[in-house]
Amino acid sequence: MTRTMTEHESELAPGEQAPAGVVAMATTDQEQLSELGASLRTALDGPYAEGRAAGRAELNPEDVLRDDGQSMAEARAWTFAKLQLLTDRGLANAGFPIDGKPADTAAAVIAFETLAHGDLSLTIKSGVQFGLWGGAVQNLGTAYHLTEWLPKIVSLELPGCFAMTEVGHGSDVQNLETTVSWDRSSKEFVIDSPRPTATKTYIGNAAVDGRMAAVFGQLVVSGTNHGIHVVMVPLRDADNNPLPGVNLGDNGHKGGLLGIDNGTISFDQVRVPREYLLNRYGGVSEDGEYVSAIASDNARFFTMLGTLVRGRVCVGASAGITARKALSIATRYAEQRRQFPAPGSEKGVLLMDYLSHQRKLLPAIATSYALGFAHNESVEMLVRVQEAEVRDDLRSRELEARAAALKVMHSRFANDTVQMCREACGGAGFISENGLTTLRRDVDVFATFEGDNTVLEQLVTKAQLLEYRQMWGDLDMLGTVQQAASMVGRTVMERSTGRVVIERLVSAAKRRTGEVPVRDRGWHAWMFEEREQHVVEGLANRMRAARKTRGQDAFDAYNALQDHMVYAARVHTERVVLDAFIVGVESCEDEATHAVLNRLCDLYALSRLEADRGWFLEHNRMSASRSKRVVRTVNELCSKLRPDALALIEGLGIPEKLLDSQMLRTD
Repeated sequence: MTRTMTEHESELAPGEQAPAGVVAMATTDQEQLSELGASLRTALDGPYAEGRAAGRAELNPEDVLRDDGQSMAEARAWTFAKLQLLTDRGLANAGFPIDGKPADTAAAVIAFETLAHGDLSLTIKSGVQFGLWGGAVQNLGTAYHLTEWLPKIVSLELPGCFAMTEVGHGSDVQNLETTVSWDRSSKEFVIDSPRPTATKTYIGNAAVDGRMAAVFGQLVVSGTNHGIHVVMVPLRDADNNPLPGVNLGDNGHKGGLLGIDNGTISFDQVRVPREYLLNRYGGVSEDGEYVSAIASDNARFFTMLGTLVRGRVCVGASAGITARKALSIATRYAEQRRQFPAPGSEKGVLLMDYLSHQRKLLPAIATSYALGFAHNESVEMLVRVQEAEVRDDLRSRELEARAAALKVMHSRFANDTVQMCREACGGAGFISENGLTTLRRDVDVFATFEGDNTVLEQLVTKAQLLEYRQMWGDLDMLGTVQQAASMVGRTVMERSTGRVVIERLVSAAKRRTGEVPVRDRGWHAWMFEEREQHVVEGLANRMRAARKTRGQDAFDAYNALQDHMVYAARVHTERVVLDAFIVGVESCEDEATHAVLNRLCDLYALSRLEADRGWFLEHNRMSASRSKRVVRTVNELCSKLRPDALALIEGLGIPEKLLDSQMLRTD
């Protein structure tokens, strides 16, 4: 990092003062940042600061920002061409175990994150090719598959598809209808779509570019169904025409991500060699017998899906970066747009000086920081799990639940935040050249791909309830859950110094005499823990009653719990994110940066408590007067953070050159 100190130049209205921390400037990778902004960025990037900075520095706007006026065909062609360019430069395909190098999980995640600073079609195209198609071969294949195909996938010589979703089955992967049947006489697999609902759909790369696919289907050997397996199936010949028995379609124009050629695939008795099955966890031997080191079909299924968790981590991260980009545009606009006269000044009041505007942007900025620290933790978990010499089933399940939880929170936050930022910019935010409507269209689908958010929330809650059941043998559901409720979400943190920090803060808050101050960090953590434990225990009691029912009554009873399950997942995720933020603040050694992160952490915690005041009041965790103090304190924190608004968005890490917003280009 090269630093050059200059004077901050800005036109100030009479009586206005320069925001704190912007007098000294830092030039970082050809980007001018305030001292505070540069320090916040380093803190938020955490252990991956060097790699992320290098990735941002390599991005050229002309390579990653697409003309929003392109047609669908033009957008698709541009996206593939730019992906090839970035692949040739090594920016899109990092981390693969080729040319004698070991896999570098963190590098792969950072490469995906980096592309999310630009056009999201380009980001997702890289995710389809390298994260999904390449990831399936890397994680489910053997040495043969890695040697035979991975170099061609990584160079983009072999564009491919991840053919999981079907017309009749989206999130219900275990019941996909596509069949992969072993023909003992020819020693081949026969792939078939037995009915229209078995058609693969919404498959990236299927409509135009894909030449091969990792196809998920029911593996049938000698009349026995061994559950979902993945087989590589060629789709097109050298002239890009569909191969015999392969039926390809185009999903057409979508609400966003126009550069992705989503399409449909169905199979009519397509044959492939035995070696095309990705058989790391189960396959067919040379003498035609099914073999697997994992006896249980269910265990094998979840083990296979678990190896693909990196895609979910990356999708959540890219949604979070989209929210950061929208916040950067809206905050910069609020620092230059004036509305209504200012007393004693010839100029109008900056939008950012209105409390209502601060209330829109600053809590969202605080949440972006919180999610950033939580994402760093999930990347560290991912690296530990995927680069371990021996698979750790417990840590793998913890990672899967964490990835699902953060993907939900990231994508929901991104959709809500981009819309809020669009509104915060008024009519200017609705003009395409200002960038926000493009972000809004493209990030929309993040709520439903790589797992529908509602389904993922239920997955998170099931992990909360059932993760430790095997440890207690014959305990009934209630006994199991009562044990789990006191442990849920803590096992990973207990292995780190971070959990020690949280427990110390909570214990100190509990020991205090009288009412704990509203900005007490231990009180925040305590309230988040109390809420989570109460919600999970309440759900356990309702589940025990539901287990006594049968048939349709049982379905109705469990169906009635879904709102409770979704809420349990949300409060769990908010607690996990707060814990990560607290640990991030504690690890920051720069005094000025630490002080700002402290305020941001308070704002995240108190804005979440404010949003859920009803629950805390109903359950006697907060008095009415304290509830009002929470609201007042949120206002106070917004006022204190307002002078640092520009530094805060600099810290979010979106280079100004990549914002692609015409309204910010002032003379």
